[in-house]
Amino acid sequence: TVWCPGRPVALLQHSDQGSQYTSEHFQKLLDEQGVTCRMSQAGEVWGSSVMESIFSSLKTERTASKFCRTRGQVRTDAFDYIGCLYNPTRRHST
Repeated sequence: TVWCPGRPVALLQHSDQGSQYTSEHFQKLLDEQGVTCRMSQAGEVWGSSVMESIFSSLKTERTASKFCRTRGQVRTDAFDYIGCLYNPTRRHST
């Protein structure tokens, strides 16, 4: 979404406190792109439940049955799944 045309004015990146999300490199990337970072508190399971649901579906319905040779193919396939299949058919009230 960060590099897509028509990007929203404000973006929020929500995650748990995993080392990949708290790393200086990742936090700098978010800051450079103007993305607000929000993290769940330790032991808080409800904050990221919607994202966990999306990633679970992505893993079981798409990536488990596909093989991609490049990161570009993975990026394109994930964008296709989320934007064209998941979002239009599974709208969440949240």
